[in-house]
Amino acid sequence: QVQLVESGGGLVQAGGSLRLSCAASGLTFSSYKMGWFRQAPGKEREFVALILRDGRTTYYADSVKGRFTISRDNTKNTMYLQMGSLKPEDTAVYYCAAELTPSLAVRPQSWSHWAQGSQVTVSS
Repeated sequence: QVQLVESGGGLVQAGGSLRLSCAASGLTFSSYKMGWFRQAPGKEREFVALILRDGRTTYYADSVKGRFTISRDNTKNTMYLQMGSLKPEDTAVYYCAAELTPSLAVRPQSWSHWAQGSQVTVSS
């Protein structure tokens, strides 16, 4: 079955950086667009970034533009989120997601496969 496993979450001070990884299995990774979402306490899940299967076409939420970088390595079936200049408001559970449909839809309902989530806490 399709499985997405995250790693790299943890605690970091404001202004610091962190890299999340999402390892995929049970799917033809290069055929899927990949994305990151996050959910802060008391808030709904929100889109963070996506990357199409070409590994070059990316989109970011305004809140993270210029600070986060999404990438993927199709030879390793792994997607990454490099987070820099972290702010306390970035604190959330981060979710890796995959979707076969080659569209730019960012609604969570448009994504088929999800990881269990990884906590990122940014302290001030």
